[in-house]
Amino acid sequence: MQEKLRIFKLTPEEALRIEQGSNNPHFHSYEELIIGVKGHLTHFIDFRSVELDAPFVSFIAKGKLHKVQSHAIDGELEFWVLRFRSEFIPELIFHLYAFYHDSANIILPKDFCFERMAKLCEIMHDETLAPAPDETVLRYLLSALFAMMEAERRKQDLEHNTIVQTQNETFKQFLQLLEDNYKRPLGVNYYAEMLFMSTKNLNLIARNIMQQSISEIIETRKLTEAKHLLVSTDKTVSEIGFDLGYKEKSYFTNVFKKKSGMTPTEFREEMRKIAS
Repeated sequence: MQEKLRIFKLTPEEALRIEQGSNNPHFHSYEELIIGVKGHLTHFIDFRSVELDAPFVSFIAKGKLHKVQSHAIDGELEFWVLRFRSEFIPELIFHLYAFYHDSANIILPKDFCFERMAKLCEIMHDETLAPAPDETVLRYLLSALFAMMEAERRKQDLEHNTIVQTQNETFKQFLQLLEDNYKRPLGVNYYAEMLFMSTKNLNLIARNIMQQSISEIIETRKLTEAKHLLVSTDKTVSEIGFDLGYKEKSYFTNVFKKKSGMTPTEFREEMRKIAS
């Protein structure tokens, strides 16, 4: 997927086409959100299958193995599918990982709040069809959609066990610290000390939630910002690397290529081609 955001409505015809094709468990290089308005979903994620009747939401983080099978109920099937790149809403993406790591699927009441969520999807879809879609508008609408989801999730929070709640809270505190400090050359020890815990326990929480170490999460946050700066500024690769705490351009370039599959310069050129 080259665009930053794509939204479409899954109809019975489209669902049938997907079922007749190769519908095996797979990974995405982008984030995906499914809003189930009508119908039924069989969702294989986190190595288990879940059966969901609409209304529901499913958030599939980039890199998670999953497979979906959709079915009509009384002949009706209507899902909104939103696919977006992490850098489209970088200020929210790590919080989404924390909130939905162990509850990708959430059943919702068919009330006024859900109706507004479906309406937001329609507005976003209409905006993407405009001759010149406004990215700022789309970003705010997507953020509003997740805010509504979070409000509904909090209502169901009592169902979470105490250990998971504690880990989530600690991880959210880490994410906030990271947002304030990711441009500085700080390691795991700093964050562990600020959270009054050992590096071992902090890494255990991170792996339980995101299947990554704290170092990997820090690096991912830095590279998300690096991509943003490469696209939105004319700063040199060396300047961007220095801004993010990398003292040597070669080291920054190697880390970026390892994570992204291309060098910072190649990434910038590719994004400019897409923009033009």
